Amino acid sequence: MELDVVELSRLQFAMTAMYHFLFVPLTLGLSIIVAIMETVYVMTNRPIWRQMTKFWATLFGINFVLGVATGITMEFQFGMNWSYYSHYVGDIFGAPLAIEGLMAFFLEATFVGLMFFGWDKMSKTAHAVVTWLVAIGSNFSALWILIANGWMQNPVGAEFNPMTMRMEMTSFFDVLFNEVAQAKFVHTVSAGYVTASVFVLGVSAWYLLKGRHTELARRSIAVAASFGLASALSVVVLGDESGYSATHSQQMKLAAIEAMWETEEAPAPFTAFGFPDLETRETHYAVHIPWAMGLIGTRSLDTEIPGINDLEQRAEERIRSGIIAYDALQTIRAEGEAADPTVTATFEEHSADLGFAFLLLRYIDDPRQATDDQITLAAEDTIPMVWPLFWAFRLMVALGFAFIGMMAYFFYRASFRGMRFPRWALWGAVAVIPAPWIAAELGWFVAEFGRQPWTVDGVLPTAMSVSHLGAAELLITLAGFVTFYSVLFVVEMGLMVKYIRKGPFLDVEETDAWMARHEHRLRTHDGNVPGAIATPAE
Repeated sequence: MELDVVELSRLQFAMTAMYHFLFVPLTLGLSIIVAIMETVYVMTNRPIWRQMTKFWATLFGINFVLGVATGITMEFQFGMNWSYYSHYVGDIFGAPLAIEGLMAFFLEATFVGLMFFGWDKMSKTAHAVVTWLVAIGSNFSALWILIANGWMQNPVGAEFNPMTMRMEMTSFFDVLFNEVAQAKFVHTVSAGYVTASVFVLGVSAWYLLKGRHTELARRSIAVAASFGLASALSVVVLGDESGYSATHSQQMKLAAIEAMWETEEAPAPFTAFGFPDLETRETHYAVHIPWAMGLIGTRSLDTEIPGINDLEQRAEERIRSGIIAYDALQTIRAEGEAADPTVTATFEEHSADLGFAFLLLRYIDDPRQATDDQITLAAEDTIPMVWPLFWAFRLMVALGFAFIGMMAYFFYRASFRGMRFPRWALWGAVAVIPAPWIAAELGWFVAEFGRQPWTVDGVLPTAMSVSHLGAAELLITLAGFVTFYSVLFVVEMGLMVKYIRKGPFLDVEETDAWMARHEHRLRTHDGNVPGAIATPAE
């Protein structure tokens, strides 16, 4: 395949995936926050919490609908642009996607209608259960998607069948409990919770600055700060777990993120700052934190983390081993069941490196005819571009720690300072609303760009995975997807701004009922029956 077709296919999937993930984290987090607010309403029976639930649920609904639209379109690309990938690993990759649709998405979609239109048709408790089911469905969707993606990062529970030329599942249990998938799931959903918390915090801060809906805003800040602080701390802890799992499954990605060219003496330092240079293979002006990377990556003080140069040498050795597997594979496919058992044993011995031989297909049609120079070039291809990974990771981490500080401050003010917030802090909360989306997109960039040149790590190179399409077709569909998704993004932003400016509506019947129950206490408070109190929450 021509390289431009591969790059255009990658660009198209990257654009659609990153557009889609503009909607996903807010859905994950806002569904939980809305469920928490409704639970408080059921427990306290205060109308302000019902009002809060309905308002934030409206914004959740807008985001949910557009997220579904972009997600469904994105999945069609596996058949359009990545047909050989779908053929090669569809038996494994397709299973969690199918379960996601049957178990999670249908659960979510079934109850979301009851959540929005069942307020006056169900008891308070029943409606709260429905809201929690929507939240659980949203998070279960993420679970199965991330199990599929985690398998691409760490392909366990599967083996290659030389007769069908496909990967086949050997253990669904191993796929389900893949350490990379589990670490990605908890890290991703925690990041979604932070995103929603920052969003709720920022919108509520804007209301306080404008002097509107102050009771709703203060209570929303209290919920968002508490939930957000716990989530932000979780993101850092669970991100550390992702680094630990990468030490076992994706060593080259970890080395590239750290710009670790040479294997460091254990325990390896963490490079806090520097300028990676791929040509000279050194990091200029590096600032190291002693022992930190060793502790993160190995949980020990005596285990080495291999550097890029050593891993490149290992890749060359695996390519040569893969060529042996490729040669045996051609014999097995030609002779079938009559193949010499010695050939079959040779293939089984080297089959784990077959994917590395496929890296040579970029340079030569038959890997067995590859020269030493071509093997060296293929080994170099296993090194992802270092400097974008290096800086993307550090910016993501810096934002993560900033969210912890922000949430801790607002939690302190909400819990111990009577929900009084300085104007500078409120303006800061409004300004930082886009930041968690930036952090989330950077996280996915690190995860996916760092896996190159593999679609399935160590098994299937990206250059082999694409469909037989022309560059013109890819450019046209890329332009179409970007235009369509941009329109959806503008629509969501317009609707979000519209309903935020409009603010929560007053639930008259619920408010009047609350007034009637508390009329005597309100008379005692100021000597009059306040029939037009806007927020009966005191």
